[in-house]
Amino acid sequence: VQLQASGGGLVQPGGSLRLSCIASGRTVAIDIMGWFRQAPGKQRELVATITSGGRSNYGDSVKGRFTISKNANKTVYLQMNSLKPEDTAVYYCNAYLISYGDFWGQETQVTVSS
Repeated sequence: VQLQASGGGLVQPGGSLRLSCIASGRTVAIDIMGWFRQAPGKQRELVATITSGGRSNYGDSVKGRFTISKNANKTVYLQMNSLKPEDTAVYYCNAYLISYGDFWGQETQVTVSS
């Protein structure tokens, strides 16, 4: 599975961004897709995931502000609203296949600053 992420950038506090991640390859075998992030000096953390059946899960720090969605098993979106400076991080798209493990896309930078 290959993952191509896009949509990062610079936004002011309170603003919005949408990240996209397009999967190719054995997409029918993907069980979960999602987003993780890593801020400088911190560990990588869960942002949001969505299962092939459409069940979503969010990290506590983004609940109520971020929404994950998907288009079949090929594209996953992360709508980020009410962004805060602490959302600044490198964001990674992830696909998990039970038979093969984790696949990661390239990083996309999100910076929230005035």
